[in-house]
Parts: sequence; structure tokens; C-alpha cells
Amino acid sequence: MPVYLDNAATSFPKPEVVYRAVDEFMRTVGVNAGRGAYKQALEADRIIYETRRSLARLFNIKDVSRIVFTFNVTESLNLAMKGILKPGDHVITSSMEHNAVWRPLKVLEKELGIGITVVQCDSEGNFNPQQVKDALTEKTKLIVLIHASNVTGTVMPIAEVGSIARENNIPLLVDAAQTAGLYPIDVEAMNIDLLAFTGHKGLMGPMGTGGLYIREGILINPLKEGGTGGDSILEHQPDSLPDRYEAGTPNVSGIAGLGAAVKFILNEGVEKIHNKEAALTVYALRKLSELDGITLYGPRDNKSRVGVISLNIMDIPSPKIGHILDEKYGIMVRTGLHCAPCAHRTIGTVDRGTVRLGLGFFNTQEDIDLFVEAVQEIIKKGGC
Repeated sequence: MPVYLDNAATSFPKPEVVYRAVDEFMRTVGVNAGRGAYKQALEADRIIYETRRSLARLFNIKDVSRIVFTFNVTESLNLAMKGILKPGDHVITSSMEHNAVWRPLKVLEKELGIGITVVQCDSEGNFNPQQVKDALTEKTKLIVLIHASNVTGTVMPIAEVGSIARENNIPLLVDAAQTAGLYPIDVEAMNIDLLAFTGHKGLMGPMGTGGLYIREGILINPLKEGGTGGDSILEHQPDSLPDRYEAGTPNVSGIAGLGAAVKFILNEGVEKIHNKEAALTVYALRKLSELDGITLYGPRDNKSRVGVISLNIMDIPSPKIGHILDEKYGIMVRTGLHCAPCAHRTIGTVDRGTVRLGLGFFNTQEDIDLFVEAVQEIIKKGGC
């Protein structure tokens, strides 16, 4: 049987309830939400609302209307950054960010002249919250940080930075692509003002789903305008949430699947999911560290990382390793720079990339054993 170890890109397989929810919606509802008063349209409305409510429960969000649906975390991050930052503003970020943060910031730097301070992380991807405090200026209007690195799995000190941000009345935007559904997130306790998440990774939902939580009092300019199904007489986008940011037809079938996935997570418990992933991560790191010719990246302390493991094998190029694992062993991993060259510069692998394991809820120790056995053979054969 093939072994899937690329859950950091997209979780697979999904819980069975997700497949059923998407199929049932397409077959029995199948219509747009907010566009009609007939029963099927109202059912589509209900599904969207219930999904918002489940997400609010998962992240401890008090007002469900503050959750805006998008098509992925990249759209959510673009909405937040481009909707808040203005000419001459200053933003603080880290050297471990994904291109979903870094590229929009560079566009805003070029087009609006925003200033960017990059907090430098160490070789394991860590930084001291004091570095953020020291980087604050009178022009700082946003702090944006990845919650956990998609390269090293390093969990950032979000709660500590959140306290600094709140004390200085500066919004904190968190990229939760690698943590939502897998790691406990409480927007109140962690002082998170803006939480960007995607549905197809740890939330175990379909691709094409995601969202942005916007704390009350934060005003963001819309990224797009158009129909909402309500307030059609207005010439401008409505001010009320979520309609202000949800122009156009939503991905209701995907949201139905996401709702089923979040309910699955709530029923299982985030702590249980996190503990299982943590146990697999500890096991994998121990087994891999016993091999000669392996370079592991990221923290060794399991409390400060998620189930993302990057490694290199001798001097064999990572794409070649990925090809051998797939063709000869039926093992699927991610190789290269993982859309995060900033992170690879930080850990010293930008010239070669890494082989990345993304562990998920449905992986087993047997999957890890098969991977380790395959790596042992690759080392013995010198990559041939």
C-alpha cells in the first residue's frame, strides 16, 4: 500500500464524514447560499452557518460573524495584509515565513512603500519575543507571523507576541496553515487579532476552503467586491460581516465538507489529535536520528514543534530522494523549498532544499518504519 507523508501540504485521507458531506450536499442541496428563500437555499445557508459556529467553537471565537470564508489561507493573508496596510506603514514578520506572507509584503513594499522588519530566527527556526518588541516603531501597523513553520515544524511564541501586540495596540495576524485543527488555538487567550487558516490541511477538509477571523474593532478594506445575495440595492460592498468580505458565490460544497471535518475534530478532541501527532513525531525523530548520513532540521524538543520533519540524506539532492521514494517504495513526501525560501535561508538549506515529512492523524508507526527502512536502503546504495 502507498504511504502518504505529505500532510503538511494537504491532509489525506479525509475522515469518511467529509466525503459523505460533500457528496450529500451536491446530490441533495446543490444550490447557492443567500440567494433564495426556498428550502434548498435555506439549507445551504444553514450549512454555512453551522460551519462558522463549529470553527468559532474550535478557536474560541465569540462572534461567529467575525469568521470570513475564503478559498485558502493565501487569500486570507492577502485580504488581511492588503486590507490593513497603507502607504508608509511598517510591518514586523519573521525569517521563517511562507511565500503566502512574504510575497504580498514585497508587493506592498514596492507599491506602497511599506517598511518591513524581519525578526531573524535561529537555525532551528526559533526567535525571542523581545526581538519583536525591539522592532516596534511609531509606524508599525501590523505584526504577521506563521504559527508553525512548514519547513521545520517550529511553533512560534504567538501568545507572548500577542501580549506585546495588544499592549501596543497593534494587530497580530497569525498564519495557522500548519496548526489549525492539529494544535490548540484560542484567539482570546493568545491575543490573536487576525487568524488565517486553510481547510485542506490539519482541518481535514476539502481544498478550496479557508477563512479569516477578524477581531471586532479591526477594519479591513475588502479584497474584492460583488454580489452577496443581500443588500443588493447598495452600490458599495455592505459594511456588515461576513458579507463585507464574501463577494461572489461561496464554495458551499467545500464548506459542507469543512463543517463535517471540524465536527470530527471537535468530537475527537484537538488534544487527542495533537498528542497522536506528537507521539508519531517523537518516534520518527528517534528512528531517523539513529541513522548515519541523515541531517535533521528543527527543534528536538517535541513541545515546540508540530509533525513536520525536514531532513537531508548525505549529499543526495532532495528531488532525487523524493523520486526514489515514490517510484521504488510507494512513499509520498515533499521535496525542495516548500514555497518558503526565507525559512530555508534561515536554516541554511536554500541551495538544496529538504525532504519533508508531513505527519497526519491517519498515519501510523508502521508508515514511519517503512520510510526509515527505505531511507536505510537509499543510504546503503548511495542514492542509486
